[in-house]
Amino acid sequence: MTNHLVRSLGDSVLDPARPGDVGRGNRRFGELGKPFDRRSPFRIGVLGGLGLAVAYVVWLGISDTSGLLLLMALALVVAIWLDPVVSVLQRHRVPRWAGVVIVSLAALAVFAAFLALAIPAIVNEVNALVKSAPHYLQSLQSKSSLLGRLNRQLHLVKDLKKALSGGGVSAIGSGLVGAGKTAVSVVTGILIVLALTIYFLADMPRVKHTLERLTPRSRRARTAALLDEAFARVGGFVLGNVLTSVIAGLGTLVWLEIFSVPYPALLSVFVGLFDLIPIVGSTIAGFIVALVALTVSLPVAIATAVFYIVYRNLEDYLITPRVMRRTVHVPGLVTVIAVVIGGSLFGIIGALIAIPLAAVIQLIVEETVYPRMDLS
Repeated sequence: MTNHLVRSLGDSVLDPARPGDVGRGNRRFGELGKPFDRRSPFRIGVLGGLGLAVAYVVWLGISDTSGLLLLMALALVVAIWLDPVVSVLQRHRVPRWAGVVIVSLAALAVFAAFLALAIPAIVNEVNALVKSAPHYLQSLQSKSSLLGRLNRQLHLVKDLKKALSGGGVSAIGSGLVGAGKTAVSVVTGILIVLALTIYFLADMPRVKHTLERLTPRSRRARTAALLDEAFARVGGFVLGNVLTSVIAGLGTLVWLEIFSVPYPALLSVFVGLFDLIPIVGSTIAGFIVALVALTVSLPVAIATAVFYIVYRNLEDYLITPRVMRRTVHVPGLVTVIAVVIGGSLFGIIGALIAIPLAAVIQLIVEETVYPRMDLS
């Protein structure tokens, strides 16, 4: 009897909140309080502040990595364009990894062939320009030549001497350093895009599957169909961009052959590649071609510059909208607005991905927003 009483007292001291006492409300630290009011102003303010802080941190991260994200988007667009080629190889019983290797090596071979043709020609043109520099200086000082008359009217030599004497040499040096940094960043960006394109191309089926899994099971069939159409429109954009570049290259070839400008084939390929960049691509290439046309004569160089200015406007407002309307099914007005907005926000890469993004947004609006609006 005494031992049983001692054990009972010991159990009550060591474990005052036994399971049998829960129903009677005997708890070691007292009764549970009422849950916090979810509509309490204090709770709402704290959670709202935390949400704003998290959103701000996420925005800082996106801002700091915006350049890399744009390169990833560009690599994804290129991979979507090349994916049908790999799919064709797969249908001919070629493994996907082998198809990716074949397509990647073919693209690198084309790029290497262009560099092999371009670098010697550029070196020759620079040497020819250096050798012709005394002749141009003599023409500037001559009163009978066209350059001499321009010098008398525009005071070119005087302004050049003033710029050099007023710290122009240091400005030129800093400009060369800046150009070197820009060249390094461009090469780095190209390498990143190439590497990401290969990875995206190899994992494209997995990317599609992941995007489908992010939607409810009942909507996955419709999501898969929309993804296929969106990818087709992105591929159509790249095809349309290539078509406009071919037109630019052929127009350049005809113009250079008419005026006997050296290296017409190489310069035509150069203009075609740069024309892949919306808005500024053909303008930059046309300026370089006009500099090469200086080896023929100054009037030919001026006429070449005017030719590219006119062509730039024709391509922006006539050729590109028509091509994109047929390949991407995007109206011409939307094409121009998308390129302008993308270029002003994110530069060259923004202009490159603006049209496929506009095509995807238009597809979502046509297939999702409009039907819901019609049913409401």
